Amino acid sequence: MTDSAPTEPRPPVPPFTLESAIVKVRKAEDAWNTRDPQRVSMAYSPDSRWRNRSEFFAGREAIVQFLTRKWEREHEYRLIKELWAFGDDRIAVRFAYEYHLDTGEWFRAYGNENWAFDDAGYMTHRHASINDVPIREEDRKFHWDRGGPRPEDHPGLSDLGL
Repeated sequence: MTDSAPTEPRPPVPPFTLESAIVKVRKAEDAWNTRDPQRVSMAYSPDSRWRNRSEFFAGREAIVQFLTRKWEREHEYRLIKELWAFGDDRIAVRFAYEYHLDTGEWFRAYGNENWAFDDAGYMTHRHASINDVPIREEDRKFHWDRGGPRPEDHPGLSDLGL
């Protein structure tokens, strides 16, 4: 993987409108649901700075390493993101995802992210705060094919009461 500067814009690009912010959030959700660290990393600037829970790191290679570790641990991962607020070059989202560990224990993680973008639409900063709540397998709410995007007719967070 190369961390050279992006040359092609990654639409939608700032300044964001309500419609383009919603599209940007859904594209991020769809990418994360692939659980492909390389693919996900390409949405971020080569020097993107992250805070994820208590981890701080920067750069696409670090993002790939982080996501690889994450998805080796979190099985049956399914994520829903929802726009919370936006500005010219910033987006705030709330999200929830479900997963289980090797032990079979299921969790629903709830979180918020603050994103900042460069002019080409690459995310330069991602700050995530996340809490994991144990759930029973029968209490799962996210049901769609593993590794694919959430179907258009699957309820979002607000529709699910989350």
